Amino acid sequence: MLYEGKNLSAKLLDNGIAEVLFDAAGSVNKFDQQTIQEMADMCAALTADSQVKGAIVRSAKPAFIVGADITEFDELFALPDDEVLAWVAKTSKAFDLVEDLPFPTVAAVNGFALGGGCEMTLACDLRVADTTAQIGLPEVKLGLMPGFGGTVRLPRLIGADNAMEWMSTGKNHKAAKALAVGAVDAVVAPEKLVEAAISMVTDAINGKIDWQHRRAVKKAPLSLNKNEATMCFSTAKAMVFAQAGKHYPAPHVMVDTVSGAARLERDAALGLENEGFVKLAKTDAAKAQIGIFMADQLVKSKGKKQAKTATKQVNQAAVLGAGIMGGGIAYQSAVKGTPTIMKDIAQPALELGLNEAAKILGKGIEKGWMDAGKMAQTLNRIVPTLEYSAIKDADIVIEAVVENPKVKSTVLAETEQHVADDAIICSNTSTISINSLAKSLKHPERFCGMHFFNPVHRMPLVEIIRGEKTSDETIAAVVAFTLKMGKTPIVVNDCPGFLVNRVLFPYFAGFSKLLLDGADFAAVDKVMEKQFGWPMGPAYLLDVVGMDTADHAAGVMADGIPERMQKIADDPIELLYKAGRLGQKNGKGFYNFSVDKRGRPAKVPADEAYALIKAGQKDFESDEIIARLMIPMANEAIRCLEEGIVDSAAEADIALLYGLGFPPFRGGIFRYIETMGLNHFVALADKYADLGPIYQISDGLREMAASGKSYFGQ
Repeated sequence: MLYEGKNLSAKLLDNGIAEVLFDAAGSVNKFDQQTIQEMADMCAALTADSQVKGAIVRSAKPAFIVGADITEFDELFALPDDEVLAWVAKTSKAFDLVEDLPFPTVAAVNGFALGGGCEMTLACDLRVADTTAQIGLPEVKLGLMPGFGGTVRLPRLIGADNAMEWMSTGKNHKAAKALAVGAVDAVVAPEKLVEAAISMVTDAINGKIDWQHRRAVKKAPLSLNKNEATMCFSTAKAMVFAQAGKHYPAPHVMVDTVSGAARLERDAALGLENEGFVKLAKTDAAKAQIGIFMADQLVKSKGKKQAKTATKQVNQAAVLGAGIMGGGIAYQSAVKGTPTIMKDIAQPALELGLNEAAKILGKGIEKGWMDAGKMAQTLNRIVPTLEYSAIKDADIVIEAVVENPKVKSTVLAETEQHVADDAIICSNTSTISINSLAKSLKHPERFCGMHFFNPVHRMPLVEIIRGEKTSDETIAAVVAFTLKMGKTPIVVNDCPGFLVNRVLFPYFAGFSKLLLDGADFAAVDKVMEKQFGWPMGPAYLLDVVGMDTADHAAGVMADGIPERMQKIADDPIELLYKAGRLGQKNGKGFYNFSVDKRGRPAKVPADEAYALIKAGQKDFESDEIIARLMIPMANEAIRCLEEGIVDSAAEADIALLYGLGFPPFRGGIFRYIETMGLNHFVALADKYADLGPIYQISDGLREMAASGKSYFGQ
């Protein structure tokens, strides 16, 4: 053995070839500080051994190396700037040691080689991938940029324009795509990977491949003349601004770094990369996006653990109600392989549901992620019916009829009479109490809420609502089925609006109060979209939701939480609803909707809406608009956590991110207020406390702020 550490080792094969093997104790290889130190020690051992003529670098796991150990980032990035810089410079130097080994090196890439894993391959002289490989630099999704040499080596390997596209989007690239741009030198079948790597390094040792020249190119300045560089980087900057906007600094800093390093050799270029990395590591956006990653990992891990305890498997599903939602749910179940009965009481409704599934599949074919065979398979798994008898063998039945408690209760009671004794029944409701609906069932322990978001095929979240009598076995089985459907399950306890809608409606109430004080709804939308970062402002979102739906849900919330969510007198939402301005569904709401000359959807602020609600009489500062909408949402989210509706701040953040499109660069509602500072948020909320109960903070928050505690347990 040439070197043996906890996470990697090196041994001598035939003909002077060293095999460097990454094999960490966990399920994946990643670059934590232990591994980085071992890599430096390994390089010293190989350099000192004259027997070594070349080396292959590979993984003993199904994936090559998944990247840095992100769990170390919180503690590391909290250090002073100079200490973060020293850490990233030392880590980056370990990759230089690989690149500077006195013999040729070949990376044998299988599975994921992401972030630091990709940078490991770049430090080698040659790269061979198997057909399972996916290579990429996804650091931008964490609000960061590559920090272990990626911004220096990748542009010199595949060209600056390709490299900046890779890094600014953070996409993974399959082996064939990586080969096409020169990120790898060969692609082979998995069983041929080690053999191919040994053959390639042997050719390099024997002089058949000029590995010294390849290495020299990676260490030299970029081969762009002045005009090429100007065009390349100005185009990249414009594209990044168009795609990322002002809220995401990482792609901008990354392009500036590649541009600034274009005329520099490796060591100076890496110095710029180190500085850029530290700059980004200290941003609120990086803290938020890293927080999202950690929260997402927590939610996924929790879901998988719950699913493992499931004693009932879902092999046959049924959906009751074949409208847009029912059709979307049936599609999602079927496309992931579960045969699904779709029942309604009218043939036209069944046709609507099937058409919804076919429409989604048709768009998939247009965009290339679906083929005709998969489309046919999916549609064949959806069986439409008008008869209850068809659901007798269903393992799970999801009721998705009209949002009316009496209708739902009747349908649920009828359903229970036609299914097996161990069948699970769920209600796709957005606001109606699960405990209330459970009263219509003889076996409420096999009943829970399963709240999908529209459009079902795009929205990743499913809220699973536990009623007072719902069994743990039911929750585990529904979590497992949600994962099987390709969705993210978050389990919450029953209350009006559950989690997502409960925190959304105070936001809408804040908006309504702002309009009643004379604000211009179009101006509010602009602030909340452009400055806060929501995908839609509140007026536009209400138009998409539908004024009838919003008014109905507001009534449910008022009945359930009257102390804070009582109906607002002259509520603009209710005024528009009563005037027949329902939003997108009938082309008129806050905005008038139409199609432009090119056939694209268009919307303009409606004069009729201004006249009806007397909006636009007063200008408000952006900060006040944001505060008056976000304080009520934050306050209600905090109450949900305090009341045990949701288990953790991390789960609440993911729920709002996946269910409402909360701006990722803000990290979720709890990350938003923690970034602001709890004391600052308390002071801000107190400033608006006279506007009503939705602006008044809980005693728990006041105590948290006073004691310097964090909702993330830090």
